[in-house]
Amino acid sequence: MSVEFQLMDGDPHEAIRRLEAEIETAADVLERCRKFILAGKLSVVVGALWLLAMIFGLLSGLGSLAGATAALLGGIVVFGSNTMTARETAARIQAAEDLRRRLIDSVARRTVTDAD
Repeated sequence: MSVEFQLMDGDPHEAIRRLEAEIETAADVLERCRKFILAGKLSVVVGALWLLAMIFGLLSGLGSLAGATAALLGGIVVFGSNTMTARETAARIQAAEDLRRRLIDSVARRTVTDAD
């Protein structure tokens, strides 16, 4: 997957600041994805247990079947879509960090000397 960043010609310090802001925003997105992934897993487990309870006769009814199916399928969808988004976001963070590192390395370093 190719990840590109728009950088203005000019001050590399400004480009570094923009990349750091983008990394922070992407990290927030990644954290939200992790929460939704956990919720998706939980929904799959609840839906599967609900269906098992119906199979063993502990629960019955068409409404119960619909609820169990919705929980199971909804969990699969939430888990899958957020897993993919998390992977893409992690790749974007890595690319931004690599670019940031290259920009920092390219900035002219100044030697600090004692004033004595």
